Amino acid sequence: MSLLERLRERAAGDPARVVLADLGDPRADAAAARLRDAGLAVVVDPVLDGDDPMVGPVVEVARGAGLDPDDPVVAATILVRAGRADAAVAGATRPTADVLRAGLRVMGVSPGASLVSGSMLMVLSDGRVVVFGDCGVVPEPDSAQLASIAVSSAHTFEHLTGERARVAMLSYSTMGSAGGGSVERVREATSLVRELEPGLLVDGELQFDAAWVPEVAVAKAPDSDVAGRANVFVFPDLDSGNIAYKVAERMGGARAIGPLLQGLDGVLHDLSRGCTADEIVDLAVIAGIQAKG
Repeated sequence: MSLLERLRERAAGDPARVVLADLGDPRADAAAARLRDAGLAVVVDPVLDGDDPMVGPVVEVARGAGLDPDDPVVAATILVRAGRADAAVAGATRPTADVLRAGLRVMGVSPGASLVSGSMLMVLSDGRVVVFGDCGVVPEPDSAQLASIAVSSAHTFEHLTGERARVAMLSYSTMGSAGGGSVERVREATSLVRELEPGLLVDGELQFDAAWVPEVAVAKAPDSDVAGRANVFVFPDLDSGNIAYKVAERMGGARAIGPLLQGLDGVLHDLSRGCTADEIVDLAVIAGIQAKG
């Protein structure tokens, strides 16, 4: 059974209430029908009842933050914060900035998080699953932000796959083969991850081939517990992460699910505006599973 099949089986066992903020778009409408027919989620329409005692106070929070509660993306976050829904998925018809703005102003940052970031769950053509981060939120992370992205992405991978994360902190250098400001930033981030999560398998700085190919790892990083076996890849900036996942998807045949937003005080996930109905289904299933814990 593939990972996506296992996730759908988990979702069907305890369907979550998931808001689809893009209902009205043909892809979202098709996804809603599939989610309902397969019993994968209780689909919630982002329509607010202003008189509801649970929703009313959150509506005021949104208004106070300069947001329009009738905006479907904002309405979706209000429903989650008010407890009327477990999770929300948005972005098929809206830019990431709109989704992030609503999430940050209505839900806020989780008490246990220092940063909101975004990772992509990548299902490769051979069935293997990896996570790429950050692919949608933080343009030029400093070392502390890179460390936070690494820890959050590792947790995302482990929660969804049930496997142990092996985190590669990517660079154009492998273990001192080159220098430069970005290389130093990745090295420092790697040290910070080890301080934050002593039990997490992480190594860096690593070039992608050293992180992914066992034969290259033997030559470039023979003493690494991660090189050649990585399943979580942390990119040094948003440019490289976003480009990499789209290359893997469009040229390499991978299935990209996300961005999965990490660090919000509630489950809200973003969609690429180029997404398909199947991708909306997958993201809604993942959002529901994460909301259920």
